[in-house]
Amino acid sequence: MDSFLLLPRSTNQARGIGQYAIDFLASRWGEPTDEVLTRVEQFHTDSIACGVAALACGAPAPRILRDEALSYLTPQGVPLIGSTALVQPEKAVLANSAAVRELDSNGTNFGYNPRTGYTRGEFGHNDFYPVAIAAAQLAGLDGRQTLWAMLCLDEIRGRLAECYGLKDHKIDHVLHGGIASAAVYGAVLGATSEQIESAIGMVVAHYVPFRAIRHGHQLSDSKGASAAITAEVAVTSMRRAMRGFVGPADILRNPQAVFCLFEPTKKDESPFDLELGTAGSDFAIMGMHFKLGLYEHQSAGAIGGLIALLAQHPQLCTEWQRLERIRITIYEPAFSIIGDPHKRDPRTRQSADHSMVYIVATLLRKAIERATHVASPARPHDEITLWQDLMLLPADYDDAALVHPITRELMQRIEFVHGGSEYDQRYPDGIPTTIELVHAQQGSLGSGLVMYPQGHARCERTHLAALLANKFERLTENAVADGKGLYSRLSNLLEKTPEQIRMLYDFQLATVP
Repeated sequence: MDSFLLLPRSTNQARGIGQYAIDFLASRWGEPTDEVLTRVEQFHTDSIACGVAALACGAPAPRILRDEALSYLTPQGVPLIGSTALVQPEKAVLANSAAVRELDSNGTNFGYNPRTGYTRGEFGHNDFYPVAIAAAQLAGLDGRQTLWAMLCLDEIRGRLAECYGLKDHKIDHVLHGGIASAAVYGAVLGATSEQIESAIGMVVAHYVPFRAIRHGHQLSDSKGASAAITAEVAVTSMRRAMRGFVGPADILRNPQAVFCLFEPTKKDESPFDLELGTAGSDFAIMGMHFKLGLYEHQSAGAIGGLIALLAQHPQLCTEWQRLERIRITIYEPAFSIIGDPHKRDPRTRQSADHSMVYIVATLLRKAIERATHVASPARPHDEITLWQDLMLLPADYDDAALVHPITRELMQRIEFVHGGSEYDQRYPDGIPTTIELVHAQQGSLGSGLVMYPQGHARCERTHLAALLANKFERLTENAVADGKGLYSRLSNLLEKTPEQIRMLYDFQLATVP
């Protein structure tokens, strides 16, 4: 049976979040369902595949932050992903979170909960599991307890994303993750609710990240490392509070902190009531979405629509020169973010994976190559096979791919249109998108309205297990020495002993020492 804890806006919610984390990890209220715990494991496994792929392709930010972490060796530390070297916990969290986030291919949430009426639509990603893992390794937790810690972290940041739209005030969404990280790290390691309150106060008062990190013609390393840097300061703040440092109190009701400053409310109130899951199946993670490749998740509707059209009309791939126009109609904020005119000429992976025209053109280019590659045996042309075969991978964003002549030619044929209120009102429930191909011979071919593509939490015809397995295999095949062994290592966390959790990341990377 589903149950919840309500933290009213008239209460000290920062301390309440801390006490919630403590009580949740002590199993005070009952248990989450097996389905919920399976979903946590799926998101964690997916994130590690993304992380090792980023390390294998030599992405600068994870490499630099990994090197930084290795300069903080300590026998009382925790390991980096793919390493037995023990480093300071906040530095392990920094490096590991940077790795899993770098390719922008792990889980996503859009802050949508019609049951409570909180649908602010704040973004967020499953970037913060290294915080829970580090704390679990230090505390000697077993696999079941570690899963609960990861679930607790996603529950706090996921519910905050429903209640408060940081993006509306140009604040980066990772702040919600920082609050959750401080709470869970502290709760696992025995902090009091007052100490957790102090840590959350420090995170919100000292370390607010603005969306300036995501602005510009070509995006920088700061965009991919935002969650990692916030996770680092969250752990640092919590460790500091546990040593006795007292941070700002009751920060969510503080009129000069970001929440009340940008959304003024009644005296001694925060801008929202906060409801947190305690048992059952209704946890925020069940509304989070998987990315089935490297792309900004708001492009998933266009990807799904294009794949459906290619499955229905395979001749488009051999007659692509006669394709006159591709029109994509979508909602805000996707229209402004991935349809930004600056992103019509991406020159870095960080810009390309946030460019709708690049993503769609690259997918179509891969379909063209698939149709004409005579060296490969024929493959079925159903939608699920196409999702697997056309999956966007790190190689699709390398220097050669960014300027591929067919991709660039197709990009010039793409029109990006804002669908107005008809589309806007359907987000963040779904990813309302329509894609239309105008072909000289085939005429106009439309996808119809796509709301819940593969990977979306509300996709009814989902083939999630097969698609995630395919993604894991393709991301790890050149990244680790033993991909099947890694998958087994990350599976069945419920059965893992404390020693197995301590050694969870002690596997061999193929290219990174």
